[in-house]
Amino acid sequence: MTIDRLAIPDVLLISPKKFGDHRGFFMETYSRQKLKDMAGVDMDFVQDNHSLSGPVGTVRALHCQLPPMAQAKLVRVIAGSVLDVAVDIRRSSPTFGKHVSQILSAENGKQMLIPVGFAHGFVTLEPNTEFVYKVSNYYSPPHERGIIWNDPDLGIDWQIDPSTAILSDRDTRHPQLKDAPDLF
Repeated sequence: MTIDRLAIPDVLLISPKKFGDHRGFFMETYSRQKLKDMAGVDMDFVQDNHSLSGPVGTVRALHCQLPPMAQAKLVRVIAGSVLDVAVDIRRSSPTFGKHVSQILSAENGKQMLIPVGFAHGFVTLEPNTEFVYKVSNYYSPPHERGIIWNDPDLGIDWQIDPSTAILSDRDTRHPQLKDAPDLF
């Protein structure tokens, strides 16, 4: 496993080693001890989530939960591929309003660790993409918030034509970051 810090150093790109042979492959996708030893990250994950997005261009973004139910996420793709995005929404951070993105796919096996204080989202780049992730706190609807996915101030290149994006009704109604109440 290798762990790299992205342009926002609190967000980690994790590349598990994949061992393959004529039967297929094996890879260790999570090791609490390795995260602690290699990156100084020690957290408990309490819930696993799994989503399937049928069409290419499905956007699930940009979501977060407020304290005391804030969540860190360890995300990966088990079928298809996504452009995964993390936006720093910590107002006191020097990288507030900045984002990082990575292509995660079943083929490359890469994962992102997104800490508390970030809005997170992704867009599918292949049909029938399955996205799985661990979270450090339980889902809590009263603490859920969002930032509009195409906020022009964020300047995220989603790698799709915005007019073809497929979103939930809820995700079309999030405010821009500048209009969001204090998040973190």
